[in-house]
Amino acid sequence: MFVLEFKAKGKPNQYAAIDEAIRTAQFVRNKCVRLWIDNRGIGQKDLYRHSTALREEFAFVKDLNSSASQASVERAYFAIARFYDNCKKAVPGKKGYPTFKKNSRSVEYKVSGWKLSETRKQITFTDKKGIGKLKLKGTWDLNFYQISQIKRVRLIRRADGYYVQFAISAESKIDTAQTGKTVGLDVGLKEFYTDSDCHTEPNPKFYRTSEKRLKFRQRRVSGKKKGSTNRKKAINRLGRVHLKISRQREEHAKRLARCVIQSNDLVAYEDLRIKNLVKNHCLAKSINDAGWYQFRKWLEYFGVKFGRVTVAVNPAYTSQKCSNCGAIVKKSLSVRTHVCECGFVLDRDWNAAINILKLALSTVGHTGTWVKDPNALGDLTSTFAGEILPEQVESANKESPRL
Repeated sequence: MFVLEFKAKGKPNQYAAIDEAIRTAQFVRNKCVRLWIDNRGIGQKDLYRHSTALREEFAFVKDLNSSASQASVERAYFAIARFYDNCKKAVPGKKGYPTFKKNSRSVEYKVSGWKLSETRKQITFTDKKGIGKLKLKGTWDLNFYQISQIKRVRLIRRADGYYVQFAISAESKIDTAQTGKTVGLDVGLKEFYTDSDCHTEPNPKFYRTSEKRLKFRQRRVSGKKKGSTNRKKAINRLGRVHLKISRQREEHAKRLARCVIQSNDLVAYEDLRIKNLVKNHCLAKSINDAGWYQFRKWLEYFGVKFGRVTVAVNPAYTSQKCSNCGAIVKKSLSVRTHVCECGFVLDRDWNAAINILKLALSTVGHTGTWVKDPNALGDLTSTFAGEILPEQVESANKESPRL
């Protein structure tokens, strides 16, 4: 399963209709959450019945396609089910109690409520919201896929416009020749990663380099009167800067991950708990700016696509252990060189990358776990047509046309 994304081109009244559809979907979701709060123990069928009652009670809900209303119910139930699951697993900290959405940015249709043109360059939404026909701008060709393969269609509002996503039920695998190489990766803040062959990639620090521009746009927002049109424009310009940073970080992680996967048969990396790492307020901004979650996500995605093995290993003592003799050499973050009593001297990150590779080769580890148990901060993306797309995502699991 994968997602193809297109830029949606329409008229201002069509964009207003999309906004209305998004608000309606948010209304249905919030009403379902309220029903669950008032009546604990109800199931998904009860939420579906409540959605039907809402359609009979409110005309603007009835104008939205019934499949879109059902998708909103599924979003609410997904939040409820995740909360119960976290409680059952005794997840430390907050359990993710379902809350009301204040500013949703997407509405999702299933297999009805939309129709593609014969050329697959336009899409028409057939409900009574008045969205109508939208042009699809992008380099992907939907003619390669049957209409029956499109399981979900999603409208997304971003700072730079509106987008249409298609969740397609199809395999995306490429048979490639074996390289006979294995590599271990140690991610860091000084260098984006250092591998077991001593190759390093610089850390671009997209957020750090754009901080001056962000501060300028934030000052512009704070100087405008609340509720005014000029303030909305300033907020939009600020959102565009943030959107550019997130896209730069995603494309950078995607490019590196693809190169690493295509060059090696086995790739080992650390199973980092980013949520715990960012509790260090001195390093939180730099850790989030590095984008380790996106990098791991794309490593595992391309690993499946190209038939490579990706292994996440326990990061404990990988930086302290000597890769030559196995002795533990305690060192702080400021110590960048590994010096062991056995006479082995090596760069700290290079030594860690070798240990990571050795751990991966000595154990099965666990592969492809980020979808089932995300352990890093980043955009939550659900790209499977059979799964619920729970929240607005900034970057879907899709490949760039440039790759």
